Amino acid sequence: MPDLIPFDEITHLFTEFQHTAWRLETQRGYATDRVSPNWARFQNGESFDYDPANSWQTNVRDQTRQGRRVERVRLVDDPPTEGQRFLLATGLGNVAAGEDIRNLYRAAAERLGLPEYDFWLFDARTVVRFVIDEDGVTLGVTVHEDPDTVVQACQARDAAWHFAVPTRQFQAQVPSAR
Repeated sequence: MPDLIPFDEITHLFTEFQHTAWRLETQRGYATDRVSPNWARFQNGESFDYDPANSWQTNVRDQTRQGRRVERVRLVDDPPTEGQRFLLATGLGNVAAGEDIRNLYRAAAERLGLPEYDFWLFDARTVVRFVIDEDGVTLGVTVHEDPDTVVQACQARDAAWHFAVPTRQFQAQVPSAR
């Protein structure tokens, strides 16, 4: 098993990938979301759009303008948890920036045999797997480039992407997300 490293040590991958950065999000909530200034805005029912001051959204816009793809599938419970409703609401800014975010109900993910952990897949070559504790705190990541791990991630990506629903369409189907 590769060593656990801080997430900050892999952030260069978000500007260095050549074709696709793809994420599977499996958690019911993330600690970083609950301490975000956007959490209070979400609680107040505010809407979210592209924000040029948001470094993630600026990078997504830069990458997608160069023809690269930034994509993710989020697993959602039925009904969605508060953390998942937060991601549905705030994700619209990422979508406006050019990220293709799709959603898949957890029951469907379980039927598909998707992993129960979060990861990023860069250019179908590098897998960054998150280690997250029971409170939604990211403890670090592991980096994998071995063929078995990469193939499993690609298979999960292909299965999830095929059945996932684009965020705006999904959000319209989930009354509690509005």
